[in-house]
Amino acid sequence: MIKRISVAIAIICSLFCGAATTYAWGVWGHSKINRGAILALPLEVGLFFYNHADFITEESVAPDIRKYTMGDKTEFPRHYIDLENYNYTTPASMPKTLDAAKAKYGKDSVDKFGTLPWTIQEVMTKLTAAMKAKNKSEILFLSANLGHYIGDAHMPLHTTINHDGQLTGQKGIHALWESHLPELFGKNYSLYTADVHYIDNVEKATWDIIDSSHKLMIPLLYNDKKLRKDKPIEMLYKLGTNGQPEENKYGQKTHAYEYAHVYHELLGGMVENQMRAAISATASFWYTAWVNAGKPDLTDLDPKYITERNEKFYKEDVKYFKQGKVTGYKVTNEYQ
Repeated sequence: MIKRISVAIAIICSLFCGAATTYAWGVWGHSKINRGAILALPLEVGLFFYNHADFITEESVAPDIRKYTMGDKTEFPRHYIDLENYNYTTPASMPKTLDAAKAKYGKDSVDKFGTLPWTIQEVMTKLTAAMKAKNKSEILFLSANLGHYIGDAHMPLHTTINHDGQLTGQKGIHALWESHLPELFGKNYSLYTADVHYIDNVEKATWDIIDSSHKLMIPLLYNDKKLRKDKPIEMLYKLGTNGQPEENKYGQKTHAYEYAHVYHELLGGMVENQMRAAISATASFWYTAWVNAGKPDLTDLDPKYITERNEKFYKEDVKYFKQGKVTGYKVTNEYQ
């Protein structure tokens, strides 16, 4: 059962090209995270999500489409939080809600500094309500969006003002880390996780993710800085016939394979670990929303024959997932 997300890719591609943006995990990463989270769920809720794997996988990039395609300026701050601008020390030092943050820092400042953790909590609340009401359309839409934001929270550069290494002479590091490296080496990642659990404190769990990701920012930047020092352009980038760095479909410079390989090794599994953690967290948040909604039977929202037909494919994909692989759909890479 092949899941195709070419439509979403085409839409994003047509508007990303040439744009100076803060990139998310990329189509490859966000798709893997949402798809993996579906397979990580327990059967009692996982089969309903699997019935709609196409939608949840494709819509994993919907928040980015709202940013770039729709030009929704209110969407941008939902994808990041510049912790330095909040004088961050520990999760306990941060406002507990978005309203509290706006009261302390002012709406304009909060919109500039980012709202990612509060966005996760807000969408989680809405998803719980949608599950309780058994509103199928809202469940699917909010689940896909929540997976995107949780994925962003696992990307260290989404927690810092130095989001693309622009402050340290490392511009382009964002796309390298979250898009190019997974595309190059992701086929060897083991993405299986059995750590799907009920979350007692959603606020704490959200900030634990942010805090953990932020701590990875230093080794992420340091290893690239150390590796690129004194290297000529031909060792940093894949050069075209004109002697200039080649660019991917979104106008991002393509790093040389050798450079990407060494950097990936220096990171010691960081990208793989964060992707696997994002899968676990996304599934756990979905599961928690379902439990808090009273564990409604969601399968009766679909025709019985569809659920019965998909159960065979679901079990096959779960089997491959337990081997570390997220299968069942095709994604067009951003880099060639």
